[in-house]
Amino acid sequence: MQSIKAFYPQLTVPKKVVITTHQKPDGDAMGSSLALYHFLTDLGHSVTVISPTNWAGFLKWMPGANMVVDFDFSKEVATKLLQESELLFCLDFNILHRTKNMEAVLADLSCTKVLIDHHEQPQEDYFTYGVSNTAKSSTCEMVFDFIVESGFGEKINATIAECLYTGVMTDTGSFRFPSTTANVHRMVARLKDTGFNHTLAHENIYDSFLENRIRFIGYCLLNRMEVLYEYNTAIMSISKNDLLRFYIKTGDTEGLVNQLLTIQGIRLGALVIDRDEERKWSFRSKGDFDVNTFARTHFEGGGHFNAAGGRSSDSLDATVWKFKKVIKQYAEQLQQS
Repeated sequence: MQSIKAFYPQLTVPKKVVITTHQKPDGDAMGSSLALYHFLTDLGHSVTVISPTNWAGFLKWMPGANMVVDFDFSKEVATKLLQESELLFCLDFNILHRTKNMEAVLADLSCTKVLIDHHEQPQEDYFTYGVSNTAKSSTCEMVFDFIVESGFGEKINATIAECLYTGVMTDTGSFRFPSTTANVHRMVARLKDTGFNHTLAHENIYDSFLENRIRFIGYCLLNRMEVLYEYNTAIMSISKNDLLRFYIKTGDTEGLVNQLLTIQGIRLGALVIDRDEERKWSFRSKGDFDVNTFARTHFEGGGHFNAAGGRSSDSLDATVWKFKKVIKQYAEQLQQS
């Protein structure tokens, strides 16, 4: 993988471009993809954003979201667009299996591929050019850097700013996580100079859920949360019946794992949800407990030091039992203040 800087001269040559990201894109994935979409379109490229799957309803307000192609829903159209692309941007993921059913199609592409991502252990041999920086708060921060460092900072308008702000806001926990550096605040100040309304972004992301989601969260906190004080850990397991009972849709469980870390003394929060084909884990930690390594070691996952995900083909009960078994290995580390 060559340095992203070696790619900059190609920005002025119009091409057929596809931008893609990981399955079930979050605010950072969708924000970075749409910001790059608007930027490249302004430069004269023919651009399409393709998501491997559907996405949360609270992201559909973002400018350009109505133009995103859902691969699972429109496989034939999406596959044709990918196969005809001259340039593929991969944002907020660094290994092909995170694109789920799109993986096989991506693996066969011969076009130029560009990575912009902040997760650990990238699949470098797949990408032609790229930047991978785990110190960055978000992929949106990296797209901002990409635009500025390539010499097109003046192209950042209110529309692009709105997308970038949404991603950095969500990936930093509204600017409270340690990844929120001084450079993040400088970036936000520059975005605000475009005149976009940051209050609207907050309201659309955090204040646009239906009543059933609030009741679902209350139900889960009361009935599905278990606190393991001997390990300074809280775990929540949600069954498929729970999802059906409250009509839970994509995005409705977003941020639920963070609730576990609001308990005084808890250093590790773990959420597992029973999906159709597998059990999906979300891990969050405080301090020096590395959930990226924990997820990679035990649950076929990974991510960041304090935020990671995983999966299991076991039943819900079996994967919870495994978690409680392996967590004993980390008792001393989790009990440290």
